[in-house]
Amino acid sequence: MAEPRAYLDYNASAPLLAAARAAMLAALDGAGNASSVHAEGRAARRLVEAARADVATLVGAKAEHVVFTSGATEAASTLLTPDWRMGRSPLRASHLYVCAADHPCILSGGRFPAERVSRIGVGGNGMLDLAGLAAALAAHDRQEGFPLVAVHAANNETGVIQPIAEAARIVKAAGGVLVVDAVQAAGRIQLDITNSCGDFLILSAHKIGGPKGAGAFVGVSDLMMPVPLVSGGGQEKGFRAGTENIAAIAGFGAAAREAFSGLDRIDAVLAKRERIEAAILANVPDAEIFGRAAERLANTVFFAIPGVKAETAQIAFDLAGIAVSAGSACSSGKVGPSHVLKAMGIGRPEGGLRVSIGEATGMAEIERFDKALVVAARRSAASRAA
Repeated sequence: MAEPRAYLDYNASAPLLAAARAAMLAALDGAGNASSVHAEGRAARRLVEAARADVATLVGAKAEHVVFTSGATEAASTLLTPDWRMGRSPLRASHLYVCAADHPCILSGGRFPAERVSRIGVGGNGMLDLAGLAAALAAHDRQEGFPLVAVHAANNETGVIQPIAEAARIVKAAGGVLVVDAVQAAGRIQLDITNSCGDFLILSAHKIGGPKGAGAFVGVSDLMMPVPLVSGGGQEKGFRAGTENIAAIAGFGAAAREAFSGLDRIDAVLAKRERIEAAILANVPDAEIFGRAAERLANTVFFAIPGVKAETAQIAFDLAGIAVSAGSACSSGKVGPSHVLKAMGIGRPEGGLRVSIGEATGMAEIERFDKALVVAARRSAASRAA
């Protein structure tokens, strides 16, 4: 009998949790539309609101400040807009400042024209250049509108945790608004939107064991909000029209509950990551682990094997029954170097391999990775000896 595959690509998509699956199946048995006033509709509404409360708890927010979307990309496109409202009064963001190592859905600039988007660099450790951010905001012309800043809380490739509290202070002092991409951070580090964690957070269900196709943006309040991306009915208090995907939202809520409780067990995940890193350095002593000098997520390792292209190694691991990534899932199918490594000033033609794990990752899976790594190390040695 063939061995079961080892799934070590949680940052691309975490396996669906049993609790999320159960919540989704139960929701699918309901016939009601959450906007209907009859008993079936009210039952559907209760599922949506219960999930909203669970997602809010995960990030220390109020439930009424959670807006469900089809995913993180839609949430980003909603928030990254020049057009805002304070109640009924229009406001304008005249320029968007993004982190150069962020996810492509942030780097694309959302609804801003390209000439109104500036990238703030990162250091060799992958951390945001706070001085560069402060200088850019100091030069911002407030007469044209307020500055909008978007930064990821944790990098999806390296796992490097960004100095969000410091960035928030800089943005606030400049009269700006801070959007935090918390997709990789949620459930892996403690988040509290009321405690210098930005004005808005972006979340994704499938990164924490919920279903694909569900996400949210969360505000510290709902007084100042973006002009909706999706208009129509009055769903989500008018901030995002369209009939709610009740089953996906219910699964999102269940996953958020599990993620919140799992924060107390993150040290166990860290121990597994350290075991993986020890194996990498034991088998490939000159391997480079990117972002190692910075604080990182407990579940993420991004490394390069000298002389072995990341795409080649990824295929070899896959054939050995092990799922890892050559960079982020959104761009790993494209030929070219990691934009994250480029932003960090790291010129590695081989690219990098990302291993990302979760609480359910077993030692048997890590041991299979170790064995496959030995083969990759031999290939590296042979390549350099040729």
